[in-house]
Formats: sequence, structure tokens, C-alpha cells
Amino acid sequence: MEFIDLKAQYQAGREHINARIQAVLDHGQYIMGPEVAELEARLAALTGARHCITVSSGTEALLISLMALGIEPGDEVITTPFSFIATAEAIVLLGATPVFVDIDPATCNIDPALIEEKVTGRTRAIMPVSLYGQPADMEAINAIARRHGLSVIEDAAQSFGATYGGKHSCNLSAIGCTSFFPSKPLGCYGDGGAIFTSDAQLATAMREIRVHGQSQRYVHTRIGVGGRMDTLQCAIVLAKLDHFDWELKQRARAAASYDALLSGKIGLVARPRDRSSVLAQYTVVLDERERVRAALHEAGIPSAVHYPVPMHLQPAYARWSDPHSAPVAQAMAARVLSLPMGPYLDDASIGQVCATLLRAVGADAAACRPD
Repeated sequence: MEFIDLKAQYQAGREHINARIQAVLDHGQYIMGPEVAELEARLAALTGARHCITVSSGTEALLISLMALGIEPGDEVITTPFSFIATAEAIVLLGATPVFVDIDPATCNIDPALIEEKVTGRTRAIMPVSLYGQPADMEAINAIARRHGLSVIEDAAQSFGATYGGKHSCNLSAIGCTSFFPSKPLGCYGDGGAIFTSDAQLATAMREIRVHGQSQRYVHTRIGVGGRMDTLQCAIVLAKLDHFDWELKQRARAAASYDALLSGKIGLVARPRDRSSVLAQYTVVLDERERVRAALHEAGIPSAVHYPVPMHLQPAYARWSDPHSAPVAQAMAARVLSLPMGPYLDDASIGQVCATLLRAVGADAAACRPD
């Protein structure tokens, strides 16, 4: 059993994927080829944002977004401690200070009720993460930002295709960023990412920053980076995009099967009704996680922990954080466990996962047996 079966996904779409790759090899425009603009137009249309800027990774998307906002040393950016390190990394690379706000134990996303008390005269932006495939409470976060004149960047690396209040993730705030890392619900075969905004001035800044700050060839109007997404990777995402809706439905089917077998027997990360999730991970909440994980491993079932050490406890970030500032994140880091997930995961495999999991926690696994 695979944790995420990328090989099955490739086999299902290999003809279309190979044709897209071959088209790039034939025209030879490996940097900023026509597939780049094609992908940007399709992604912008899907989210409803006016502008999409493809970039070399999800991390670079965050960094370029902060640069476009003019974030600099001495500024503060509020974010969650419970995410992949890239969220805070982009902030500190610009010399700014990450201010960690604890999470909602139900969803594991940043808790909006705790944000406002962390706003100071140096705060410039809020960067919530749409964790495990579902957006944070963006309405509440945007309202706080409006009251204090702050920008909001949605780190939607895990949630492209999800919705909140009828709007698409990546178009829920001034800026949205996503990743096309291979294991994401919409992934390429290397690194890649995208930034979304409806602000024309920000979009211009982002496009210039991704090509070393150039406004035209060899004219550098701002500090930039080498942040372009390769044409080949854009071609791969274009090929996968044709099947994306179907894959999201299959992820929802897999999650519903998990829910039916596990609800009421084991802790689950909540999925509120005002938003949808692309189920980047299916995550349960356990006591004695490592013992349960060992039982899964012995049965040949892979699992993962996202994330075992919150950012405010990472050694490299000690200077910016209080180790006692996010007790919920710390507690959840010791209890969350992500199970195999993906559009090609069948119900028999889900039953096997759930039966092993429930037996390990001493719960009734009879419903997991096939008829």
C-alpha cells in the first residue's frame, strides 16, 4: 500500500501527460514557454482571481508575496506554528519576525480568536495556513486584517481546489499561494507553485520579482529572485488539471469511507460545513500515537505525522518564539497521524487501514471487514 499512490495516478493519465511533455521537448522553450501562460490563465479562471503568477515552488510563492508587500527587517507577520517550516522560513529570510498564534484543536488551523492580541504596531501581515486541505476561518481573519490595516496571505500549499463560503482557496484574501509539490492534490513532477491576487500592482511586482526584479530585459527595477516555474512542470500540471475534478471527487469518496468506519470511535480533524477540503491528508487524533503507528507499520500500512515538532519549538526559530506560547499546537503535534489518502485508494484498502487502526486502539473493528 502507498501513502500517496503517484504511480497509479501517472498510469491513469500517462498518455496525456506524455503528450504534454513531448510538446515541450518539441518546441524547446523550457523557460517561460507557452504552457506557462496557459496554466496561469486556467488556474486564475478556476480560482476566480484576476492574476496567477507561477513560480518555482510553494516556498518561493510565499517569499515573493512577502517581498511584493515590502516586508522588511523589523516587521512582524502573524502565522501558525503548526505547518511545514516554509511558512515561517519565508518570513525570517526577509529579516522579519514570525509571530506564532496557537491553533484551534478541532481543525488544527490558526485560531482567529487569538490573533488580535498579537497585533502590534510592527505587524504588517497575517499568514494563515490552509492545513490538511481545508482553509482556516478566513472571514474572521480578514475582518481582523481590515480593522488593523494588514495584508492577508493565504498559505494554500495544501488546499488548491478547496472552497470557503463559496469562494475558492487562493482567492480568499489579498494574496493566495499554493504548491505543486508532487504529493499535493494537484502536483507536478518536481517543484512548482503559484501566487494568486486580484491586485494589479501586486501582480506586476510579483512577475518582476520572479525574474530577478526585471521590468524588461536587463532593467532591474526591484530586488528579485530566480523564481520561474519550468515549462515542463507547467505542462505536467496542465495534463493533471484535466482530471483534477474527478480526483477531488475520489478523495471525497475515500474520506467518506474513512469517516463511516472511524467516526465516533477515534478522534478526527474536524471539517466545518462552511468550507470544503481537498483532503491533502486524512488525519486522525490519537493517544499513544507511536504505538498505534508501529502497529500500522507492522501490517504494511504507511502513515505520516504532519507535523511532529511545531515551528515555535524548532531550534532554528527559538529566538523568535516562546516555547510555552502554543500549548494546543504542541499537544496536537504529539497526537496527529495521517493515513493513506488519494484518489486511487480503494475501499478495501481503507477497510484494512481502519481495521488495523481500530484494533490498535482497542475499538470494535468488525464494521471494517469486507462482506
